[in-house]
Amino acid sequence: MSEQTPTQIHIIAGARPNFMKVAPLFHALKGENWCRPVLVHTGQHYDVNMSDAFFQDLQLPEPDHHLEVGSGTHAEQTGRVMMAYEKICFEARPDWVVVVGDINSTLACALVAAKLCIPVAHLEAGLRSGDLTMPEEINRIVTDSIADLLWTPSPDGDEHLKAVGVDDARIERVGNIMLDAYEMLREKIEAAATYQKLGLRPRDYGVVTLHRPSNVDDAQKLEILVDRIVSAAQRCDLVFAAHPRTRQKLNDFGLLEKLSGATGVHLVEPMGYVEFMGLVREAKLVITDSGGIQEETTYLDIPCITVRDNTERPITVTDGTNRLTVPASVEAAVDKVLSGNWPKSKKIEMWDGKTAGRVVASLRARVTAA
Repeated sequence: MSEQTPTQIHIIAGARPNFMKVAPLFHALKGENWCRPVLVHTGQHYDVNMSDAFFQDLQLPEPDHHLEVGSGTHAEQTGRVMMAYEKICFEARPDWVVVVGDINSTLACALVAAKLCIPVAHLEAGLRSGDLTMPEEINRIVTDSIADLLWTPSPDGDEHLKAVGVDDARIERVGNIMLDAYEMLREKIEAAATYQKLGLRPRDYGVVTLHRPSNVDDAQKLEILVDRIVSAAQRCDLVFAAHPRTRQKLNDFGLLEKLSGATGVHLVEPMGYVEFMGLVREAKLVITDSGGIQEETTYLDIPCITVRDNTERPITVTDGTNRLTVPASVEAAVDKVLSGNWPKSKKIEMWDGKTAGRVVASLRARVTAA
């Protein structure tokens, strides 16, 4: 390592949540003189909310490399990312590769780097749901098994890794990078006041977001969810930010009109991060099956009703405001929140908006020691 030849660090992102997580790290690394962060966009997901404004909010430049792999089956996507990313590594070999989260791009780029003997760091390592029917769980397990450096967000991540024999030297707890993104954009989020645009009052409404196949692809489950949401909306306005796929399923199963016409239900299009978090931060409760929202609601001490059998973020249940719920129990969970019978969040160590700085220090120590 020298000032003349800065360490080349590839930062991999393939979907909107990835960019939210890598933005604080990119900026932290950009401010260092010993390294050069290189942004690699695999193009795994096309997202209408990944507009120029999205990148402007995050103050991110155009990616240095765009693989443009697009959608497809898990095998197609993973294979295309591997082939495209391998070419990049041959042309301009990095010194380190940083992957984040658990999408196919995460696994694909980690595999390429490992096979080329390029050190790999995994940000958000150690998360486990225990559910191997989730493609993301397989991605997490394999990525963690081949990564050289495992940055975990919480103690449960450490424990999951140690339980399968991962050497302590590879594990470093750095905290929750997603909360760095929230803090980075806090002023814009607070200024968004999204609830006002919907004619709502702070702490007087709930937010709903559902997209997982286990919930929306099953007509019976989705009908139960719609029934419970419509009923609960009689007591608390609910803003349903409908993912395009969810909206399509609602339409296919003949449920869209029932939901959109219900009193107290505000069916809206998906929002960008700033606008959406402007809505969440003032909500009374959240109903979701998303991963990241479980963390953000715990951080903000907002009751979270997660419609899933398991979660890869168990600390949000043990120490936070998150509770797992089956579709038939959603209305009962809403009533618990409204009656004040819901747990408060504990302060989780290193969930403080300063994770990026710890990641930079960790990486610099490894590079210096090499």
